[in-house]
Amino acid sequence: MRIDENRLEDANKKSIARHNEHFDFLAGIMTNDGHDINAILQKLQDFQVAIPSWALGAGGTRFGRFGFQGEPANLEQKIDDIGILHKLTQTAGAVSLHIPWDVPSDYDAIKDLAKSHDIVFDAVNSNTFQDQKNAKESYKYGSLSNTNSAVREQAIAHNVDVIKIGDRLGSKSLTVWLADGTNFPGQGNFQKALSHTEDSLKEIYKTLPNDWKLFIEYKPYEPNFYSTVIQDWGTSFMLANACGDKAYTLVDLGHHLPNTNIEQIVSTLMLKGKLGGFHFNDSKYGDDDLTVGSVKPYALFLIFNALVYGMENNPQNPYPAWMIDASHNVKDPLEDLIQSLEAIQEAYAKALLVDQKALTLAQQNHDVVKCQEILQDAYRTDVRPLLEKARLNRNGAINPIETYRTLKIRENLIKERGADSVASGL
Repeated sequence: MRIDENRLEDANKKSIARHNEHFDFLAGIMTNDGHDINAILQKLQDFQVAIPSWALGAGGTRFGRFGFQGEPANLEQKIDDIGILHKLTQTAGAVSLHIPWDVPSDYDAIKDLAKSHDIVFDAVNSNTFQDQKNAKESYKYGSLSNTNSAVREQAIAHNVDVIKIGDRLGSKSLTVWLADGTNFPGQGNFQKALSHTEDSLKEIYKTLPNDWKLFIEYKPYEPNFYSTVIQDWGTSFMLANACGDKAYTLVDLGHHLPNTNIEQIVSTLMLKGKLGGFHFNDSKYGDDDLTVGSVKPYALFLIFNALVYGMENNPQNPYPAWMIDASHNVKDPLEDLIQSLEAIQEAYAKALLVDQKALTLAQQNHDVVKCQEILQDAYRTDVRPLLEKARLNRNGAINPIETYRTLKIRENLIKERGADSVASGL
């Protein structure tokens, strides 16, 4: 399914008067405050977030999965769904594949399909947290960290294969997340597990094309609950340094213990030139994989404040790769992703409004109250008219969720694919 340009334009006409009124009002305030509106709009228009191929279907829990009708049953349909997201939001211009869930059967056809939707291929993701069909070795007791060298070699070979697949598609980075760890004290040797992991990552790193990056993800618990091998950003940072200049830490918002100061982690990694990418989601308790901004929107804004500062002041750090990593257990996956994209853009826009010069001066003068007021003044600004204008400038929808429902996109997907189609992956 593709969205008809004329129907999208008709949907926008219903909201254009209201949009213009709100945008003109905000633009006047911003101009008086000394902001360059066009520069901010351009940054919002350029900001693109990758959609993971596994996020187009319903998610699940350890106890069950409740499917959603009209799910994409193959990679082609997943890319079509991302095309719908991108057409509406104009900020979903990339796809991140998870291998082996989404290995293309025809690379040229998949590349052409993605290009027709103005979508590029972002980082590819390996999977050594599940045993694959016909695999000789099992990852039950770990993959890259396993005490058995044959298991480690199989996991290394899989990652190398993923790099080759990504290279054929035009991807430029590999993301490695490990479920490796232990559930009980004494089950494994911490030092040996870490050493095996470092050696394995170095072997993978050797096979990277010259213009590629390696992203090393971390997580404090789950699926193992006593220990995980790469449990925090410091361990990821250490492993990235051990691998080389093309290796970086990847931050997932859900992969932290409660109340962790993520913005400080972001700032430290950017200062050291080692923040490679970001996985966006939200949480109440742990790795809940909830809609971005649904629980802790102010925390998301503070993280973006650190990101904006880093992108302006840390040329030693490459431009980060952005991706959503969420699970849609009760929502329409496409509506959930639209909400996440909106929340990300909103936090980014508000961070762009922070008066960094005034904040620096207040920090130097130890004016704590002023520091808080500067941040909260930006956060309290209703930037939604800016996001609408950025979408309009790229021929997107003023109100993506409303347009999605008005055009009956889910109903049409069900007609095309049936009520019983199931997405591959989780």
